[in-house]
Amino acid sequence: MDQTEIFEAERPRLLSIATRVLADHAEAEDVVQQAWLRLERTVSRDQTAIDSLPAWLTTVTTRLCLDRLRARTPVPVDEVDVAETAPDPADDVALADTVGIALQAVIDRLTPRERVAFVLHDSFGFEFATIAAVLDTTPAAARKLASRARSKVAQPAAEDALADWEVVDAFMAAARGGDLDRLLQLLAPDAVVGADEAAILAGTPASIEGRGEVAAFFNGSAHAALPVFVDDRPGSAWFHRGAAAVVFDFTVERGRVAGITFRADPHVLGRVVRRTGAAVKAGPG
Repeated sequence: MDQTEIFEAERPRLLSIATRVLADHAEAEDVVQQAWLRLERTVSRDQTAIDSLPAWLTTVTTRLCLDRLRARTPVPVDEVDVAETAPDPADDVALADTVGIALQAVIDRLTPRERVAFVLHDSFGFEFATIAAVLDTTPAAARKLASRARSKVAQPAAEDALADWEVVDAFMAAARGGDLDRLLQLLAPDAVVGADEAAILAGTPASIEGRGEVAAFFNGSAHAALPVFVDDRPGSAWFHRGAAAVVFDFTVERGRVAGITFRADPHVLGRVVRRTGAAVKAGPG
């Protein structure tokens, strides 16, 4: 096969890796396309054969994901101090498939390098030597990064309760990514959607009841919504010409979305504040 055929054969796997690392399907598609463009430039410039095109594509795609994760990080993060360690007995456990509803929200709080090491090893079974090459580090360092990430993910819920903003942002990421299963996991069984009169006039539904119906409504939607605070509550909003037009006012109970109210009342919209950078975690003030 030529390089185009190999790339197309590898595309689903690359997209799966990028989607799991970034938690954003649209962004993952963009990264994979960047990897293809980089391949074309590399071959055109160097006129040399790549020993293993699947391995090269995996490395480039993952490094592009790592760049995007670092760009998201609002403040510098300290990477783990690496020491030689005995093999971790949990290394062969595919924890990413079994840790429960809060997995992605917890992964979102890992450092970029921890996140890449964890996803590549625990979700896709990459050897630490391969992960080390991707991260430009040693296998021992890659093992330690994955182990540290795994311990964070596996913390008991009582010790690692999700903040409301994490639940809201995980829900909105699942909506944008069309991840119906994750939406269902993040919604309370009796979740409801409502709206004030102004929002109904703007075209939002007046009422949706039940986890399945709410998940179906949001699945694949809200791509243009941005994170905000509504008073001191984390939410999301559509903006028009720089001003909030409709806000999603979330009610979060025990780590799940119990209700979402669409609000377009001017008095409410006037209190909406964008969440950006460290404010996403720290809250207003």
